[in-house]
Amino acid sequence: MMPYFPAVDATLNAASAVLLACGFFFIRHKNVRAHKACMLSALATSVLFLACYLTYHYFRGVTRFPGHGFIRSFYLALLGSHTVLAIVIVPLVLTTLYRAWRQRFDQHRRIARWTLPLWLYVSVTGVAVYWMLYHLRAS
Repeated sequence: MMPYFPAVDATLNAASAVLLACGFFFIRHKNVRAHKACMLSALATSVLFLACYLTYHYFRGVTRFPGHGFIRSFYLALLGSHTVLAIVIVPLVLTTLYRAWRQRFDQHRRIARWTLPLWLYVSVTGVAVYWMLYHLRAS
């Protein structure tokens, strides 16, 4: 059931990471309009990811990692950090967005310095977790 959802999730995570990096680039070059478009698009792709992820796992359940030894330990550590930070990032993103929306840009910048790297980490590790889970060949 829904075998394409994990690939869709990984694509959405990758798109989010690219949009975040572009948004950072644009704000560094003082292109606020492009920054805003990228960051709102990153938010939209992340929300869409979450909807797909929850739908897939509601119907499919847990997918077990097939590897053993060091690679399994590495996978579990990566998954653990990804999962914890995926939970932490939600209020950070919402607070960062709220402060920009209220035009409290000094406060927005202060929290965005934490939000951006953590959100980027969650997006990139989401792709890595997908790759390891569905494409890494256990030896």
